[in-house]
Order: sequence, then C-alpha cells, then structure tokens
Amino acid sequence: MKKERTKIVTSIGGQALLEGIMMRGPKKSTVAVRKSDGSIVLQEIEPLNLIKKHKILGIPIIRGVANMIDSLVTGQRALMISADKAMEGEEEEAVEPSKLDMWVDKHLGDKFISIVMTISTIIAVAFCVAVFFFVPTWLFNLTAGVLPFLNDTIIWRSAFEGIIRIILFLVYMSLCTINKDMKRVFQYHGAEHKTIFCYEHGLELNVENVRKQRRFHPRCGTSFLILMLIVGILVGLFIPFTDVWLRSSVKLLLLPVTVGIGYELIKICGKHDNIITRIIAAPGVWMQHITTKEPEDDMIEVAISAMKDVIPKNGEDIIR
Repeated sequence: MKKERTKIVTSIGGQALLEGIMMRGPKKSTVAVRKSDGSIVLQEIEPLNLIKKHKILGIPIIRGVANMIDSLVTGQRALMISADKAMEGEEEEAVEPSKLDMWVDKHLGDKFISIVMTISTIIAVAFCVAVFFFVPTWLFNLTAGVLPFLNDTIIWRSAFEGIIRIILFLVYMSLCTINKDMKRVFQYHGAEHKTIFCYEHGLELNVENVRKQRRFHPRCGTSFLILMLIVGILVGLFIPFTDVWLRSSVKLLLLPVTVGIGYELIKICGKHDNIITRIIAAPGVWMQHITTKEPEDDMIEVAISAMKDVIPKNGEDIIR
C-alpha cells in the first residue's frame, strides 16, 4: 500500500527578485541569485523582525501592518542585492565620467544612490496614492454629476471606487508583463510558489518534483493586494464623506485597518483549505495568472537553493 504523505503547512514565504528569489524562514532569510556566469550565489539577509522585537505588534490586525512594513523594507533590500549579484562579472564599457558625475562622486559618494532611491520611493508612493485613492473618488463624483441616481446610496459609491481601483491594478500588472525583465521576475515568482508547494506536499526538493506543482498559492502577496482592494470596498461603506480630498484622506487614515484585515484573511487561507477559504482566495488566485508565469528549470534551481537554506531542522516553520 502506498504511504500517504503528510501535508506540511509552513510559515516559509518568498519574493521574486531580479534573476533570483528571497525565501523567508522562521530563523533566517536568504537571497539566491543566478549570476551572469551561471552560478548560484546565496546571501543571508536580516529582516526587520518588528513583531519579534516588539511583542505588541503581534496583536491581530496590527501584525498585518507590521508585517507589511517589514516585507516592503526587506524586499527592497533583497531587490538591491539581487541586482548587484546578477550583474557581478559583467564587463562594463569604460565611459569617461562627466563633470556632473565627478561632482556627485566627490560631494555625495555612496550616499547618492540612497538619496535617489529615497526620492524615487517618495514619488512612487505619491503617485500610487493619487491613482488609487483620489482618482476613483474624483471619477465617481464626475459620473454622479451625469447620473444623479448614483448619489442615492453609499453602496454605489464604494463599489464604483473599489472596482476602478481593481481595474487600475489589473491594467498596471498586465502592462508589466510586456517588459522582458518583469516577465522573468514573474517566472521566478512561479518558481517560488511551485517550490513552496513541493515542500508543503512533503516531496523531495528537485526540479522534476517542483515542475509538477501548481504556480498559484493562497499566501501570495498578489492575493494579499487584491484582498486589500476588496476589503477597501467594505471599509468605504463606513465613510460618509463625498468630498474628494476629505474622503480620500479618511481612506488613507483607515489604510492600516484595511491592511490588517487583508493580512488576517491571507493567514486563514494559508492555514485552512475549505470552501470558504477557497472563495476568499479565488480573486487573488485569478490575479496570479498575470503575476506568476511558468518558470524555466534554471529558475527552479535558484528557488530550491533558497528554500533549502531556510528550512529549519527542528520544524519551527510548521504552522499548527
């Protein structure tokens, strides 16, 4: 009789990078990158671990915000590491520095990259806030001016704004697939999911076993973002304001609540498999058809390398 394997419910998660993957385990986090010479390099990365350092941040709802901050900061650092490692060994064409380059190097040095990254992040955040908070509310007010019946109930307003946000998100992610480098990141995303599934099914971590797994995982960050947008529709029902600036500002203030609820739902979907969790996870799984692509074998090898490096021998990654 064939022995049935025990399904593992693990806390290990990951993130796709440039020519690599970061896996986060309970004890350590590792970035694995395929270098230009074909070799795989591993580098341990230290997350913020806000919840471990401050126990109060482990309270339900609050822990979702703490984890999101941790993921954003650690993910940005991992992305920089992967970019550096992937480019190691590549020959750069010698270019004579301009006067501006020499001035920047003399007065700012290594700080210049940090300054540019900070400014870029601020601009990106401001753009996202404008697009995902102010634009949908402004569009509703514009539409309601033509179709007055829309003003009859807050349900119409919240649903309209939420659907616009989801459409904008879908369009943005779809446009990302056009870029060749982003398409490879989405392939690494698929390799990450397949590798985690392989481990959860108790199979040996090799390319053949990983290749057979599904690439859509309920604990995916994409699912989390979609759930946040859906939860945002429900939160919008409790905001009575119609002014674009006031309503959008209140939504921004309530963002931690939206993040916290979305995180709790993702945790439930990752731990339980039933009809309710499948319904909750369904929108995110559909979205993963865009954000995860079938990986190549060498990408799977990178994911396996990262995964093996973070699996603790004492079973601390198991969710019970």
